[in-house]
This record gives sequence, C-alpha cells and structure tokens, in this order.
Amino acid sequence: MAGRWNQIPLHILQVLSMAIAVAAAVHVETRKTVPVFILGDSTADVGTNNHLPGSNARADFHPNGIDFPYGRATGRFSNGFNSADFLAKLLGFKRSPPPFLSFNTSSALVKHSLRGINFASGGSGLLGVTGQSMSELTVTSPPAASQRRVRNVVTLSEQVKQFLTVHKTLKLVLGQEYAKSFLSKSLFFISIGSNDIFGYFQSKSTISKADFIYSLGCAYETHLKNLYKLGARKFGIISIPPIGCCPSQRVFNETGGCVEELNDLAKAFHSELTAILKKLNTQPGYEGFIYSLGNAYDMTMDVILNPAPFKFKDVQTACCGGGRFNGEAICDPKASLCSKRQQYLFWDRFHPTKAASKLAAATLFGGGSRYVSPINFAQLAQA
Repeated sequence: MAGRWNQIPLHILQVLSMAIAVAAAVHVETRKTVPVFILGDSTADVGTNNHLPGSNARADFHPNGIDFPYGRATGRFSNGFNSADFLAKLLGFKRSPPPFLSFNTSSALVKHSLRGINFASGGSGLLGVTGQSMSELTVTSPPAASQRRVRNVVTLSEQVKQFLTVHKTLKLVLGQEYAKSFLSKSLFFISIGSNDIFGYFQSKSTISKADFIYSLGCAYETHLKNLYKLGARKFGIISIPPIGCCPSQRVFNETGGCVEELNDLAKAFHSELTAILKKLNTQPGYEGFIYSLGNAYDMTMDVILNPAPFKFKDVQTACCGGGRFNGEAICDPKASLCSKRQQYLFWDRFHPTKAASKLAAATLFGGGSRYVSPINFAQLAQA
C-alpha cells in the first residue's frame, strides 16, 4: 500500500489531503452559520496590520485590548471587541474570523475559507493611495545603512486579490459549482471610506468635493463588481460615520464642536453609495446582488445628540489618548486612560469603544429602516 502512495504525484497527494480536510470541515460547518468575509479599514481590522513589519497603523500594544479576553492587545483599534466581532457573534461565531495574513499553512486557509476570513486593514481606503505613506526601515546588512520601503496597509484592491486566493482554494476543494453555491450564501461585510475622506480633507486638494465623492463611488463600485465576479452576492455595507465629531477633529474647532465640512463629506458619500447599491441591485448582469446598507452617520449622530438612552456619558472625549479631548495623542502605554470605559463613545482619537461597537453591531443586525436598509443584516443573512 505504501508503495502505491509513493507512486502518486505530490500535487495529487496535496489535493487529496486538502479534500480530506475539507470533508471534515464541511461536516462540522454544516451545523454552523453562514460564512462571513470581512473587508475594510481599522473599524474592522482584527490584527491584519500586525503582519506588516514596519507599519505605523498598528494597535498591538496596550492599553488597546484592555477589555479583550485576557487583556490581550490583538491589533484591534479598541479596548476590546470591535463591530466585526460583534456582528460575527450575532451570527453564531465566537468572534470575527481571523486575518488572512495569519494563515501560514494551506490547511489553515482551507479550514477558514469555509468559516470566513477577515481581510480588513487599519489605515486603508477605497483608493489605492490611501494609507500608503510608506515607513522607512534602516537596513544594517549590506548595503550598509541603506533604506528600504515597507508596506503600511493592505489596500482594498489587495484585499480583493487575497479573496481571489480564497476563491481559487474553494473551487479546488469543493468544485466549481459547489463553490459558486457556497459563496452565493456567504456574507460579505465591508466597512471603509473614512480614511479617504480624511486624506482628501487634510491635503486641501483642488479637486471639487463633488468630483472627489464621485471618484470614491466609482472605486467602491469597481470593488463590488470584482467581488461579485468572484462569487459574492450578499453585501453588508457600513457607510461612513460623522468623522468630523471624532476627538481628533474636535481639537481643531475652537468651540469643541464637530468639523462640519468632514461630516458633510460623509453624508454626501452615503448618498453616493446608496445610488450605487440601488443601481447594482437592478442592473443586468448582476442578478442575485443583495445588499444591506448601514447608515453609520445617523446611528452615531443620534447617540452624540442624545447619549443618555444609550448609557453613554461622554461622547466627545477619547477614553485613551492625550491633550484636548484626549484627541491629540495616540493610545499607547503613556496615554491618559479613563476608568469607566463603557460610558465613552470613543476609545481613541478615531475609533469607538467596545460598548459603542456592540451597539452599532446590534443596530446593523436588527435595526429598522432608519438605520439600515432596504433590509437589516439579519435579514440579509436569511435572504
């Protein structure tokens, strides 16, 4: 018998071993919920950027993760779980699926391709240039004292390419038709766009606001179409919150209020995104395209304007940071840290607390049409 195995080509053995692993995984996964694939930026990153040596868009240090199980700083830009985790929990998982870059074996990739994978990368955007300010590392080996550039984020285009690898893996181990059916039932959550608007605003670009928002919409549509071609059908989209109300932006307003120009861009982007999703939902060639759009702007602004019903007491100051509104310094071991983190809307200069992320996920999952339309994420999963 051993001699027969020795006569089988290596690549055939690899396929057989992967198929056996898949069969076992499918047996387990049939008792679970639909797979979830997550793309986006730091609002959904669960440790992708930990795998980018030299990246300056990382959160794998304390006090980040102080309220995560065992107080671990996992790379989430939060004191604990983020919205990606809570959405996964609502779908029956323990937390968000792990980052794509964390898989170092083909068996691990196969296993998680059947459950879901997180591709989100802190600092990334819809545009390829967003977040790509490259860090520089000194190389001590020859050539001596030279400089080399390192990757700062995984762009959304790269995230889609990573999913292409998953798509190829599923076709290999499940067969083309079963993989197609499998992916059509899977959920694709996307949370991205804030960094693009921050970059545009800070650059004082001469491009008009209308043209810029249009360019973002075109980029988003392209990414959605590329995912559709790879089998995605169910899209849970999270739009941009009132980013002008982040502690990092309030510091630039003498009154301490929100920066309304940023908020106006966020609202314009929501309108653009709404039009794109409605178009794809009815456009020939995109049959089966189903979406749920979360209005992160109204969700967040309602909390800011009336925090008491949501059990928040501070909706302006970051729990972790430094300077005015704790919005002038990053959240690191030297930062000022609040004690009652569940009462804060913002964890750091830009990101929500665990409590805020939990509220957002619950609203996306079961909220009404004011916050999520035309169906909510729970209905999307069942569609």
